[in-house]
Amino acid sequence: MGVKGLSSLLEDNRMISPDIHFRDRKLVVDGNNLLFHLYFSSNLDQNHGGEYLAFQVEVQAFFKTLADCGIKPYVVMDGGSSTSDIKLETFKIRAREKVQKTHDAALTGRKGRILPTLTKHVFRQTLNDLKVPLVYCFGEADGRLAALAKEWCCPVLSADSDFYIFDLPGGLLHLDHFRWRAVETRRGIPCRRYSMSSFCTFFNIDPQLLPVFASLAGNDYVNLRDVKWARYLPAGSPKMKFSGTNLVGLLSWLGARADRTTEDTLTAVMDLMPSMSQQTQTEAQTMLRKSMLEYRLPSSSLRGFFSEGTVPPLPAEMLRCVPDWVRAPLARGELNSDVLGLLVHRRNKLRTQVEHSDLQSSNLTSKHIRQVWYGLLLGLGGGEMEEVDRVGLELISFQVRPLVQGAAQTLRLDSLPQADPAVRLQVCLETLGVEEETLEGVPAHLRLPVAVTRYWLRRASPEPMLF
Repeated sequence: MGVKGLSSLLEDNRMISPDIHFRDRKLVVDGNNLLFHLYFSSNLDQNHGGEYLAFQVEVQAFFKTLADCGIKPYVVMDGGSSTSDIKLETFKIRAREKVQKTHDAALTGRKGRILPTLTKHVFRQTLNDLKVPLVYCFGEADGRLAALAKEWCCPVLSADSDFYIFDLPGGLLHLDHFRWRAVETRRGIPCRRYSMSSFCTFFNIDPQLLPVFASLAGNDYVNLRDVKWARYLPAGSPKMKFSGTNLVGLLSWLGARADRTTEDTLTAVMDLMPSMSQQTQTEAQTMLRKSMLEYRLPSSSLRGFFSEGTVPPLPAEMLRCVPDWVRAPLARGELNSDVLGLLVHRRNKLRTQVEHSDLQSSNLTSKHIRQVWYGLLLGLGGGEMEEVDRVGLELISFQVRPLVQGAAQTLRLDSLPQADPAVRLQVCLETLGVEEETLEGVPAHLRLPVAVTRYWLRRASPEPMLF
């Protein structure tokens, strides 16, 4: 969810995050944040398919620096959809923004912080090659990542403002101030260390009310502009941006309520907005309580994975629709994390690429492949799958029919790993529309690229121009 403006507020109050040098310790790494940070801070191509080799070199350099300083990283990634749809609206808002950004990039050539499609795959493969410990969570990683860091009493490396709210004994090292390129090997990596206790002391707020603060400041259900928070600012407060005034005013108001319970505080917030109807107040309080639960640390399920290879358990709500064999490949990143969203919600949110909005979505080229994929997951009579893709500059949902035909009819989801390799090959060839005899004479390591290229040449729209 994030707390908009909180990072800027901390930047204006540097004493909350003192400068340190970090080395010779464990470090729990927010993998999603790191790969975005490394790609965008390296001035690599974003609009023409990406620069994957250069990105690989950047990732290798980063983890070599950690190793040189005796730092042992443990990388945690988001691993697909959660069982709840609480963030579906947030996704839709961000997806619509991305459609516009990709269109603008196609028109102007300017960079819009658009991550090329295969960046995450390159990141995962590079970490595997380097033997850096890596796990994909079942759902969002923040809570489990924080729980592991708390258990190990080590810092978290991230740029996500949610980690300002978690109680982390080792603190947070913000990626923007983690100066690994300016490393002093003997002293360690220059950075800043944030701790929740320093934040609460500085703003005189009860730590138990921090989730209330984050939920009020980081949601769309209670608009902070509806309350004149500036009237709660301490006397003599310096001038600041409007968002900063709101946050400090809210913190000051919460600080004056140290003797109140969370429920009392939520009720008091509603009292500050008398124009809100009773029904809207009830709905807002319900959503605020749900968002506050995201800051309650779960028991750590990742330590066993990193120390013994024990695969984290699936949430109970997923057990009925996700086969047991799926867990280990998902946790290791060997299986596309979209599988969870497909099995749990029967929904696939397609990625938007840099392309002119007058053209049809490039995702249509691979629609047939996805239909076969859906057929393998859902089987015969499994119903339709919802796809979310762009049409022009609009985000539209479509119902897509899974395909179960040819050799795929002999396969079942619960026993896919045991399928005969010859049958798997036949399913792949049938999906791409290639006869095995066509590939005779092609070196083994080039057969898949040749088959995929042939599929693309036949199905791409507009038709590729061959020179």
